[in-house]
Amino acid sequence: MQERKGIITMKGNPLTLVGNEIMVGDSAPDAELFDNDFKPVRLSSFKGNVRIICSVPSLDTPVCDTETRRFNQEAAKLGNNVKILTISMDLPFAQKRWCAAAGIDKVKTLSDYFNASFGYSYGVLIKELKLLARCVFILDREEKIRYIQLVSEITKEPDYEAVLREAKNLI
Repeated sequence: MQERKGIITMKGNPLTLVGNEIMVGDSAPDAELFDNDFKPVRLSSFKGNVRIICSVPSLDTPVCDTETRRFNQEAAKLGNNVKILTISMDLPFAQKRWCAAAGIDKVKTLSDYFNASFGYSYGVLIKELKLLARCVFILDREEKIRYIQLVSEITKEPDYEAVLREAKNLI
């Protein structure tokens, strides 16, 4: 399994990413995740839509909370042909509880807890923590990776404006 050391940090401490490094222009890997009701969901089931896929360490942290709430607000402005997915290692029932408490109704949360299929396939599994790195991927309707923003310090938020600009270019 491929390892990339020191690409990201947590509070300045270097971490190791495990999994396949993907690049802009690559075909998007598929992955099996779980929805908030513990039902399996494949990323490919959203084919035909532009997708903003946000991987986050845990929804129960302030930065992940802020990020997911922001994308939930932006979702309405992007229209029905854009799907925003937030993926974490949080258990599905924890995601469901968090979504209900936060009023999240436009972003779909998915869990990678079972086998880290997404983390390995997209190269964002943090070896030391067994959590996902903060990264935003944009996939076009044809399953191509069109944008990647790996946030180098996981306690920081992504550049929302850059993500939204790229997504709007694909609509």
